[in-house]
Amino acid sequence: MKRRWPAFGLLLLAVVGAVWFFVVRDEVVAPKIAFPEATATLGSGEEAVAVTASGAVLTWLPLPEDAELPELPPVELPKNGRLAGPMLEQARILGAAPAALRPYLARSYDGESGVDVELTTGIELRFGDSSQAAKKWKAAAAVLADPSIETLDYVNVRAPARLTIGGSGHTLPPAP
Repeated sequence: MKRRWPAFGLLLLAVVGAVWFFVVRDEVVAPKIAFPEATATLGSGEEAVAVTASGAVLTWLPLPEDAELPELPPVELPKNGRLAGPMLEQARILGAAPAALRPYLARSYDGESGVDVELTTGIELRFGDSSQAAKKWKAAAAVLADPSIETLDYVNVRAPARLTIGGSGHTLPPAP
């Protein structure tokens, strides 16, 4: 009885080689370093510290000089390097802001009804909490883009399907 293992081994080697050549060789794993994105600052000026949307405080990351990031109220830096409570809610909401609106965000604060974001023009966006932040930003952007609205004081997006607007003291930010 003859053994045909060498032929089987060559066939197996050919199949593995073909799979590598036609399937795997284009899928190269390349190292990639991803830096966290700063979405707000704690404080202002020289003492400002970057914060991410998840509430991580980036004391090690220097802020770019031309950074146009909204300010969170200055507080003592958390010892564990992460925001909590109302500050975390604010960071989450600011982190969900559409890129086109970010240059117009001045600051956020804990208002009477939850998190409020103030635009550079003085308009107040009332979010409540960070649940449905993307939907709330979409609703706010739709109001700010409405050509029939020229001035207002606030946009209440706590319930994005039933938002309310009011006032006429502030002009809308310019279109991006």
